[in-house]
Amino acid sequence: MTHPDSFEVPRAPGNLTRQAATPDLRPELVDQPDVGVVIVAAGSGSRTGSRELKQFRWVAGKPMLLHSIQAFHRRRDVALVVAVLPRSFAGDPPPWIFQCDIDRLLVSVGGRQRSDSVWSGIEDLPEEVRVVVVHDAARPLVTDATIDAVIARARAGRGAVAALPVVDTLKEVDADGRIVRTIDRATLWRAQTPQAFPREMIERAYLQAIRDGIVATDDAALCERLQLEVTVVPGSERALKVTEESDFARADRLARLEG
Repeated sequence: MTHPDSFEVPRAPGNLTRQAATPDLRPELVDQPDVGVVIVAAGSGSRTGSRELKQFRWVAGKPMLLHSIQAFHRRRDVALVVAVLPRSFAGDPPPWIFQCDIDRLLVSVGGRQRSDSVWSGIEDLPEEVRVVVVHDAARPLVTDATIDAVIARARAGRGAVAALPVVDTLKEVDADGRIVRTIDRATLWRAQTPQAFPREMIERAYLQAIRDGIVATDDAALCERLQLEVTVVPGSERALKVTEESDFARADRLARLEG
Protein backbone atom coordinates (compact mmCIF):
# COMPACT_ATOMS: atom_id res chain seq x y z
CA MET A 1 0.00 0.00 0.00
CA THR A 2 1.48 3.31 -1.04
CA HIS A 3 0.88 6.78 0.31
CA PRO A 4 -2.04 8.63 -1.36
CA ASP A 5 0.45 11.14 -2.76
CA SER A 6 2.71 8.53 -4.33
CA PHE A 7 2.81 7.27 -7.89
CA GLU A 8 4.04 4.10 -9.48
CA VAL A 9 6.30 5.10 -12.36
CA PRO A 10 4.50 4.09 -15.58
CA ARG A 11 6.07 1.95 -18.28
CA ALA A 12 8.02 3.81 -20.91
CA PRO A 13 5.74 5.02 -23.70
CA GLY A 14 6.42 5.33 -27.41
CA ASN A 15 10.06 5.18 -28.42
CA LEU A 16 11.36 5.43 -24.86
CA THR A 17 12.80 2.18 -23.63
CA ARG A 18 13.84 1.34 -20.14
CA GLN A 19 17.56 0.86 -19.89
CA ALA A 20 18.88 -2.20 -18.16
CA ALA A 21 19.91 -1.51 -14.61
CA THR A 22 23.59 -0.78 -14.07
CA PRO A 23 25.35 -4.01 -13.03
CA ASP A 24 25.13 -4.74 -9.33
CA LEU A 25 28.10 -3.61 -7.29
CA ARG A 26 27.56 -4.25 -3.58
CA PRO A 27 26.90 -6.31 -1.59
CA GLU A 28 27.50 -9.53 -3.53
CA LEU A 29 25.26 -11.75 -1.40
CA VAL A 30 21.83 -10.60 -0.23
CA ASP A 31 19.11 -12.91 1.01
CA GLN A 32 16.39 -10.27 0.97
CA PRO A 33 16.65 -6.61 -0.08
CA ASP A 34 16.07 -4.61 3.09
CA VAL A 35 17.29 -1.08 2.29
CA GLY A 36 14.89 1.72 1.43
CA VAL A 37 16.18 4.97 -0.04
CA VAL A 38 14.47 8.36 0.08
CA ILE A 39 15.92 10.86 -2.40
CA VAL A 40 14.78 14.39 -1.63
CA ALA A 41 14.21 16.29 -4.87
CA ALA A 42 11.25 18.50 -4.04
CA GLY A 43 12.96 21.87 -3.72
CA SER A 44 12.71 24.79 -6.10
CA GLY A 45 16.47 25.32 -6.45
CA SER A 46 15.91 29.08 -6.58
CA ARG A 47 19.49 29.98 -5.64
CA THR A 48 20.79 28.84 -9.02
CA GLY A 49 18.82 31.64 -10.71
CA SER A 50 17.37 29.24 -13.30
CA ARG A 51 13.70 28.66 -14.03
CA GLU A 52 14.39 24.97 -14.59
CA LEU A 53 14.31 22.81 -11.47
CA LYS A 54 17.86 22.27 -10.25
CA GLN A 55 17.37 18.55 -9.69
CA PHE A 56 16.31 18.07 -13.33
CA ARG A 57 19.19 19.99 -14.88
CA TRP A 58 22.05 18.11 -16.51
CA VAL A 59 25.32 17.83 -14.67
CA ALA A 60 28.25 15.50 -15.38
CA GLY A 61 26.51 13.92 -18.35
CA LYS A 62 22.97 13.30 -17.10
CA PRO A 63 20.12 14.88 -15.11
CA MET A 64 21.15 15.51 -11.51
CA LEU A 65 18.45 13.34 -9.95
CA LEU A 66 19.23 10.43 -12.26
CA HIS A 67 22.78 10.22 -10.88
CA SER A 68 21.49 9.48 -7.38
CA ILE A 69 18.71 7.08 -8.37
CA GLN A 70 21.06 4.97 -10.47
CA ALA A 71 23.74 4.97 -7.76
CA PHE A 72 21.34 3.27 -5.35
CA HIS A 73 19.79 1.01 -7.98
CA ARG A 74 23.25 -0.51 -8.50
CA ARG A 75 22.86 -2.20 -5.13
CA ARG A 76 21.20 -5.60 -4.78
CA ASP A 77 20.15 -4.87 -1.20
CA VAL A 78 17.99 -1.86 -2.15
CA ALA A 79 14.32 -2.83 -2.14
CA LEU A 80 12.94 0.54 -3.25
CA VAL A 81 14.06 4.06 -4.10
CA VAL A 82 11.48 6.76 -3.40
CA ALA A 83 12.10 9.95 -5.38
CA VAL A 84 10.27 12.82 -3.69
CA LEU A 85 9.35 15.42 -6.32
CA PRO A 86 7.36 18.65 -6.38
CA ARG A 87 3.63 18.01 -6.71
CA SER A 88 3.51 19.48 -10.23
CA PHE A 89 5.97 16.82 -11.47
CA ALA A 90 5.14 13.77 -9.34
CA GLY A 91 2.22 12.59 -11.48
CA ASP A 92 4.05 13.22 -14.75
CA PRO A 93 7.79 12.83 -14.15
CA PRO A 94 10.38 13.73 -16.80
CA PRO A 95 10.88 11.03 -19.47
CA TRP A 96 14.49 10.28 -18.53
CA ILE A 97 13.19 8.70 -15.33
CA PHE A 98 12.58 5.61 -17.47
CA GLN A 99 16.34 5.08 -17.55
CA CYS A 100 16.02 3.84 -13.97
CA ASP A 101 15.05 0.41 -12.70
CA ILE A 102 11.40 1.39 -12.50
CA ASP A 103 10.45 -1.86 -10.76
CA ARG A 104 12.32 -0.46 -7.75
CA LEU A 105 11.24 3.17 -8.09
CA LEU A 106 8.34 5.07 -6.58
CA VAL A 107 7.63 8.77 -7.01
CA SER A 108 6.24 10.63 -4.01
CA VAL A 109 4.95 14.16 -3.54
CA GLY A 110 7.08 16.54 -1.51
CA GLY A 111 5.86 18.84 1.23
CA ARG A 112 6.43 22.45 2.21
CA GLN A 113 9.53 21.69 4.28
CA ARG A 114 12.34 19.23 3.64
CA SER A 115 11.32 17.19 6.68
CA ASP A 116 7.78 16.86 5.26
CA SER A 117 9.24 15.45 2.07
CA VAL A 118 11.48 12.98 3.87
CA TRP A 119 8.64 11.72 6.04
CA SER A 120 6.45 11.30 2.95
CA GLY A 121 9.15 9.11 1.43
CA ILE A 122 9.66 7.06 4.60
CA GLU A 123 5.93 6.35 4.81
CA ASP A 124 6.07 4.87 1.30
CA LEU A 125 8.77 2.30 2.06
CA PRO A 126 7.63 -1.33 2.10
CA GLU A 127 7.47 -3.41 5.27
CA GLU A 128 10.59 -5.42 4.48
CA VAL A 129 12.79 -2.32 4.71
CA ARG A 130 14.94 -2.35 7.84
CA VAL A 131 17.52 0.30 6.89
CA VAL A 132 16.48 3.76 5.68
CA VAL A 133 18.85 5.93 3.66
CA VAL A 134 18.09 9.61 3.05
CA HIS A 135 19.94 11.41 0.29
CA ASP A 136 19.72 14.86 -1.29
CA ALA A 137 19.39 14.94 -5.07
CA ALA A 138 21.58 18.06 -4.93
CA ARG A 139 24.57 15.76 -4.24
CA PRO A 140 24.71 13.87 -7.55
CA LEU A 141 28.25 12.49 -7.28
CA VAL A 142 27.84 10.34 -4.17
CA THR A 143 30.39 7.52 -4.08
CA ASP A 144 29.74 3.80 -3.68
CA ALA A 145 32.20 3.74 -0.78
CA THR A 146 30.19 6.34 1.13
CA ILE A 147 26.93 4.47 0.51
CA ASP A 148 28.58 1.26 1.71
CA ALA A 149 29.82 2.94 4.88
CA VAL A 150 26.55 4.52 6.03
CA ILE A 151 24.51 1.38 5.34
CA ALA A 152 26.99 -0.83 7.18
CA ARG A 153 26.82 1.45 10.22
CA ALA A 154 23.00 1.45 10.15
CA ARG A 155 22.97 -2.35 9.94
CA ALA A 156 25.00 -2.33 13.16
CA GLY A 157 22.18 -0.43 14.88
CA ARG A 158 23.43 3.15 14.75
CA GLY A 159 22.62 6.19 12.67
CA ALA A 160 25.32 7.25 10.23
CA VAL A 161 26.09 10.56 8.58
CA ALA A 162 28.58 11.04 5.77
CA ALA A 163 30.72 13.98 6.84
CA LEU A 164 34.02 15.75 6.33
CA PRO A 165 36.22 17.21 9.07
CA VAL A 166 36.45 21.00 9.13
CA VAL A 167 39.88 22.13 7.95
CA ASP A 168 39.45 25.91 7.92
CA THR A 169 39.94 28.11 10.96
CA LEU A 170 36.51 29.14 12.26
CA LYS A 171 35.69 32.55 13.70
CA GLU A 172 32.60 33.56 15.63
CA VAL A 173 31.65 37.16 14.86
CA ASP A 174 29.09 39.62 16.20
CA ALA A 175 26.49 41.62 14.27
CA ASP A 176 29.10 44.24 13.33
CA GLY A 177 31.55 41.69 11.95
CA ARG A 178 33.94 41.86 14.91
CA ILE A 179 35.57 38.57 15.85
CA VAL A 180 34.32 37.27 19.18
CA ARG A 181 36.40 34.12 19.39
CA THR A 182 38.18 31.41 17.43
CA ILE A 183 36.35 28.08 17.53
CA ASP A 184 38.27 24.84 18.02
CA ARG A 185 37.76 22.90 14.82
CA ALA A 186 39.17 19.61 16.15
CA THR A 187 35.72 18.16 16.87
CA LEU A 188 33.77 19.79 14.03
CA TRP A 189 32.55 18.01 10.90
CA ARG A 190 30.59 19.15 7.83
CA ALA A 191 27.53 16.94 7.42
CA GLN A 192 26.64 15.58 4.00
CA THR A 193 24.25 12.97 2.69
CA PRO A 194 23.59 10.09 2.45
CA GLN A 195 22.52 9.50 6.01
CA ALA A 196 21.37 6.02 7.06
CA PHE A 197 19.43 4.74 10.06
CA PRO A 198 17.78 1.64 11.41
CA ARG A 199 14.18 2.09 10.35
CA GLU A 200 12.78 2.08 13.88
CA MET A 201 15.23 4.84 14.85
CA ILE A 202 14.39 7.31 12.10
CA GLU A 203 10.65 6.61 12.33
CA ARG A 204 10.71 7.23 16.08
CA ALA A 205 12.65 10.47 15.58
CA TYR A 206 10.27 11.76 12.91
CA LEU A 207 7.10 10.83 14.78
CA GLN A 208 8.36 12.63 17.90
CA ALA A 209 9.36 15.67 15.82
CA ILE A 210 5.89 15.78 14.27
CA ARG A 211 4.27 15.63 17.72
CA ASP A 212 6.58 18.38 18.99
CA GLY A 213 6.22 20.59 15.93
CA ILE A 214 9.95 20.40 15.16
CA VAL A 215 11.24 21.07 11.64
CA ALA A 216 14.81 20.18 10.73
CA THR A 217 16.99 20.41 7.65
CA ASP A 218 19.11 17.46 8.82
CA ASP A 219 17.65 14.03 9.56
CA ALA A 220 20.33 13.07 12.06
CA ALA A 221 19.44 16.12 14.17
CA LEU A 222 16.02 14.63 14.86
CA CYS A 223 17.68 11.49 16.22
CA GLU A 224 20.19 13.50 18.23
CA ARG A 225 17.45 15.40 20.08
CA LEU A 226 16.22 12.03 21.40
CA GLN A 227 19.80 11.08 22.35
CA LEU A 228 19.83 8.23 19.84
CA GLU A 229 23.31 7.21 18.73
CA VAL A 230 24.42 8.76 15.45
CA THR A 231 27.98 8.53 14.17
CA VAL A 232 29.96 10.05 11.31
CA VAL A 233 31.61 8.12 8.51
CA PRO A 234 34.10 9.67 6.08
CA GLY A 235 32.34 11.50 3.28
CA SER A 236 33.85 12.74 0.04
CA GLU A 237 34.74 16.10 -1.46
CA ARG A 238 33.31 14.67 -4.66
CA ALA A 239 29.85 14.72 -3.07
CA LEU A 240 29.54 18.50 -3.22
CA LYS A 241 26.09 20.02 -2.85
CA VAL A 242 25.00 21.80 -6.02
CA THR A 243 23.52 25.03 -4.69
CA GLU A 244 24.78 27.97 -6.74
CA GLU A 245 25.02 28.22 -10.53
CA SER A 246 28.81 27.89 -10.37
CA ASP A 247 28.46 24.50 -8.67
CA PHE A 248 27.32 22.89 -11.92
CA ALA A 249 30.69 23.59 -13.50
CA ARG A 250 32.48 22.35 -10.37
CA ALA A 251 30.56 19.09 -10.48
CA ASP A 252 31.39 18.65 -14.16
CA ARG A 253 35.09 19.13 -13.40
CA LEU A 254 35.01 16.64 -10.54
CA ALA A 255 33.27 14.04 -12.69
CA ARG A 256 35.90 14.42 -15.42
CA LEU A 257 38.82 14.21 -12.99
CA GLU A 258 37.55 11.26 -10.99
CA GLY A 259 35.16 9.55 -13.38
